Amino acid sequence: LIGYTPLFELCRTETGSRLLLKLEMYNPTGTAKIRMARQMVLDAEARGELRPGGRIIESTSGNTGLGLAVIAAERGYTFTAVVDHHACADKLRAMRALGTELVYVAEDGTDELATAAREELAEDMARGQDNTVFTEQHNNLSNGIGYFPVAHELHQALDGQLDVLIGAVGTGGALCGTARELRTLMSGVTVIGVEPKGSIAFGGPAHDYYQSGTGTPEGAEIGALVDYDLIDEGVKVGDIEAFATARAVARTGLLIGGSAGGVVHEALTRLPALPPGTTMVALVNDGGEKYLDTVFDDDWMNARNLLAPAVEREIDETLT
Repeated sequence: LIGYTPLFELCRTETGSRLLLKLEMYNPTGTAKIRMARQMVLDAEARGELRPGGRIIESTSGNTGLGLAVIAAERGYTFTAVVDHHACADKLRAMRALGTELVYVAEDGTDELATAAREELAEDMARGQDNTVFTEQHNNLSNGIGYFPVAHELHQALDGQLDVLIGAVGTGGALCGTARELRTLMSGVTVIGVEPKGSIAFGGPAHDYYQSGTGTPEGAEIGALVDYDLIDEGVKVGDIEAFATARAVARTGLLIGGSAGGVVHEALTRLPALPPGTTMVALVNDGGEKYLDTVFDDDWMNARNLLAPAVEREIDETLT
């Protein structure tokens, strides 16, 4: 069931340029991350690091953990997810439902992103343990390899006619893995990486942000999968714009995640200035159903000063 997710045309300009969304929420678990979760496990098995009855450990904000939970359940492994309370509650509930052991790195009531602390604890838990693998998604080359099929799916679906690829940059696996393989299939594709304002992969200043599952927060190392040679331009989108876009897109009948909203916001901003007939593809790495209590909840948004009706109206007008 993994892969061959649909391409959806969100909008088209008068000059024939179009924005297509690669809807990765149609993978099992509703996210792109199951692609690389499977690859990391298969490669660990091939190296002999993971054997029947083994244990997988990963630091995750949710989507990678969901993918690993499915693969572990299917292949008979124990899976321990090291998490914090910044993660979407529904992702944590779903991991637990799939049989995952959750280990929290921060006290209840603390919703700060704790990527560095999570990774340190996950590494400590795996160290010296037999038949135990810390998959270490931020530095695992299998992460990027897991997205090679996305390039082939795009090449096949578009008959090689792709001009701009835009996607979120967290671990770097999805965008850079897709871009690396895509450049073996076609030339002339411009690759644009998007991270939240406050993330540090494309420079500072660093500060907290609410977009989940993306970016590199202060104190965390930029992952080995972030290959700047593959990214033609790196940009930042704030939480307000990202979430306003997700909420506006929802009113067209499509629920996308908050960080995907950032990617689509940047794509919509660029689309009118592109040469006539340009095809731009945005990687939408998860859906909005996991964010009904956050991005799509007015009370949650208001409490964090993120609700911006005027920005939403601007996106509404762009989409109509």
